[in-house]
Amino acid sequence: MSHKNIVLGILAHVDAGKTTLAESILYLSGEIRKLGRVDHKDAFLDTDTQERDRGITIFSKQARFRWNDMDVTLLDTPGHVDFSAEMERTLQVLDYAVLIISGADGVQGHTLTLWKLLERYHVPVFLFVNKMDQPGTDAGKLLAELKAKLDERCVVFRYDDANNTGMDMSDADSTYDRNYVNQSKEEFYESIAVCDEALLEQYLEKEEQDGTGHAGEDLIGTDTIADLIRERKLFPCFFGSALKVEGVEALLNGLSTYTGMPDYDTAFGARVFKISRDAQGTRLTHVKITGGSLKVKQMIRVHDQSGNESDVAEEKIDQIRIYSGSKYVLEQEVTAGSVCALTGPAKTFCGEGLGIEQEITIPVLEPVMTYRIVLPEGCDVHKAYQELCQLEEEEPQLHMVWKEQLEEIHVQLMGEVQIEILRNLIYERFGVEVSFDEGSIVYKETIADVVEGVGHFEPLRHYAEVHLIMEPGERGSGLQFGTKCSEDVLDKNWQRLILTHLEEKEHLGVLTGSPITDMQITLTAGRAHQKHTEGGDFRQATYRAVRQGLCKAQSILLEPVYEFRMELPQEMMGRAMTDMQTKGGRFGAPETEGDYAVLTGTVPVAQMHGYQAQLMAYSGGRGRLFTSLKGYEPCHNPEEVMDAIGYEAAHDPDNPCGSVFCAHGTGFVVEWNQVEEYMHLESTLIKDTDAEDELQDFAVRYAGRQGERKTSTSEDFIGQDEIEEIFNRTFGTKTPRKQGWARTIRAASDSGRTYKGTSQPAEEYLLVDGYNIIFAWESLKELAQTNLDGARGKLMDIMSNYQAYRRMHLILVFDAYKVKGNPGSTMRYHNIDVVYTKEAETADQYIEKVSHDISKKYRVRVATSDGLEQLIIMGAGATRVSAREFEREVMEAGEELRKTYLEQTGQPAGGKNYLLEGAPEEVLAYMESIRNE
Repeated sequence: MSHKNIVLGILAHVDAGKTTLAESILYLSGEIRKLGRVDHKDAFLDTDTQERDRGITIFSKQARFRWNDMDVTLLDTPGHVDFSAEMERTLQVLDYAVLIISGADGVQGHTLTLWKLLERYHVPVFLFVNKMDQPGTDAGKLLAELKAKLDERCVVFRYDDANNTGMDMSDADSTYDRNYVNQSKEEFYESIAVCDEALLEQYLEKEEQDGTGHAGEDLIGTDTIADLIRERKLFPCFFGSALKVEGVEALLNGLSTYTGMPDYDTAFGARVFKISRDAQGTRLTHVKITGGSLKVKQMIRVHDQSGNESDVAEEKIDQIRIYSGSKYVLEQEVTAGSVCALTGPAKTFCGEGLGIEQEITIPVLEPVMTYRIVLPEGCDVHKAYQELCQLEEEEPQLHMVWKEQLEEIHVQLMGEVQIEILRNLIYERFGVEVSFDEGSIVYKETIADVVEGVGHFEPLRHYAEVHLIMEPGERGSGLQFGTKCSEDVLDKNWQRLILTHLEEKEHLGVLTGSPITDMQITLTAGRAHQKHTEGGDFRQATYRAVRQGLCKAQSILLEPVYEFRMELPQEMMGRAMTDMQTKGGRFGAPETEGDYAVLTGTVPVAQMHGYQAQLMAYSGGRGRLFTSLKGYEPCHNPEEVMDAIGYEAAHDPDNPCGSVFCAHGTGFVVEWNQVEEYMHLESTLIKDTDAEDELQDFAVRYAGRQGERKTSTSEDFIGQDEIEEIFNRTFGTKTPRKQGWARTIRAASDSGRTYKGTSQPAEEYLLVDGYNIIFAWESLKELAQTNLDGARGKLMDIMSNYQAYRRMHLILVFDAYKVKGNPGSTMRYHNIDVVYTKEAETADQYIEKVSHDISKKYRVRVATSDGLEQLIIMGAGATRVSAREFEREVMEAGEELRKTYLEQTGQPAGGKNYLLEGAPEEVLAYMESIRNE
């Protein structure tokens, strides 16, 4: 019988029983003679001293066993959230996974995180519901929870038939067997058929033709079930108790029957998923062979972590070790499907692909806290940093950072448990007792609009220019790099070099100096000099292009957020909701589960420090809080964070924002805001076509023409310049609306001048909320009760007179959001613009949008008595005036206008006022044209 090689991982929430299940599997398969226990500190796979002392898995472990026709490499992964990065790296090499659910706790928050990661890495999953021997467990309820929270295609792999025989039967006297989901053979096959639409159609058709009740058994064979599992369309469920070795044999039989060996390439390939060191300090590279074979003394090509093809080295394999627990055997050759540890390579890193595996995998889970490592007095900080970098090889998410100016070492960690582990590990490995400060949140930055970054580096006898288009990406997408530059503009080798420089460095944002993320950076143009350009020139130009683009963009500060689930007595839910709201959290309506209420939502990580203890205190120990990292979202208090960090982008010597140009044989620095005036290539940023289309649509509507779009400047149409002016006045600029927090970047050489639209020209805009004013002014309110159109017309006349006196741009806005199919309209009434909003858009929303856009260039005032709207427009950079104050201004303006008119005409106060007497010449000409028409 041919054996299949399977790499199987065991994953679960902490304390769900991963190591105990692994112990039971190894015992049943004959690999160990005695069952070890975590609480007895003798588990086979808990080889590290700290693991035995703490009773948790910290490092992923490997064991080998055989069951029927199946040779299995078993990988036991950490379950504690603080060591999630170690677990995620293991997912890259799994053929199948067993996800353990605690029967006592059900689906936890971290379980959902694991489920999403398994989906991301396309790993087929078997589910094992553990601890079914504990009182109060209910298999039926647990299965319903699996279907509701994980996937509807979770199917129990057990049935009873009419002959009192069945599949995967356990000891009839066990607690596990008495507490089970009963189903017939027909129900079992029907549940499988439902998992695939094509299979369901065949099943129903055969059942109708057959009529014997055996359609499922005849149609759905072992291979069909195995294919569904491999394609993640079916998730087999097994119930039992790993501690009592109940249900474990059924799980093993299911794995043996329904798994298959992947198809491997004949050419050599391998994936690095772990770096470690043995007791003698020998560096080990843990890999899974994904193609061909690997022999001792064979040379392999390894890259640096940037993936730069020019930095490829060849390293020799000295040993191939196959580990099982803490012991290993040496092999001369391993084939595809094997998991082994290599000695010899010194430059490999986690996530690296060898041979045909060229892609570098980047983990999803990341640390959200950074700490300063405090070394003992007299310790050589430089030597300590070099030693700590060895730990970063083994745990890349530690991300050791050397702060050169402060001579400090900073490290990123997932939580407090990891701090204790790292402290003990440093002492054991290097004999140094370190401590950590209180820590701070790891923030990130992204952008909200599309910009072009330009970098130029041209000191004497050097030359390079780079143009990059920087676009915001989806949240969680990270950084993506590409090129759209023609080889006629820049040679391919230079383009590859620029992409390498983009990927090799952690680029910092301009708000807090935090790493940037969630954006697409595309090379669109560049220039080299045939004689003077060197590789380092493009490195400098590329870095400066990124920074220059960030300075121009609307930056957003991002913070890590938790997904939380809070369970506590119903009478305490009000306190919990208040706490979460105060902390900037978002949540839905609480749900009731028995005597308990459950609240789920998201909350900033920065606000949750120590809250677990508070919850336990005010709930008397009855409340439970589960959190898992969701990702990064816009910061809830960006101004406070930026003020606390105090980062000044223009004064960061390691990340310059400006460029270097050359004139008369001398290089000189040009600040970021003036680079476009000196750059040698034209801008490559394409105009916003959507905004152009919207402008043309507006031109058609404004001219009263429907149908084909035109740009004619004949007498029937107003000029294009005038259209753009009115469009920008009423709809904002053509630039897409920006969101998030913007910080003004000041040039180092001109610290008093603001370059990012914060200096205000004298030109003024007044936005008036029409219906709000009508119902706030008594004279208009009385008229509106009998004739709303009349009230609108009267307000328009009043605003025309007021504009004539104040000489500002006045936009009067009326709600029309309830009018079905209303596209919105804009009209010119004498000397003011009158806007009727489109369907589903209120005057508040329109005013907020326009205020946000035009306040960057003009002074903007908004007349309204809506309290919420006043707060919003003040946040957008505009000033507000209440309806009462505005009425007083209008009355005073009318009185001043009347006095001015009487003085100019020489009439006494109270004299007669003749129509159009003393009117401006343009008004008289306008009235004459109307009379002639």
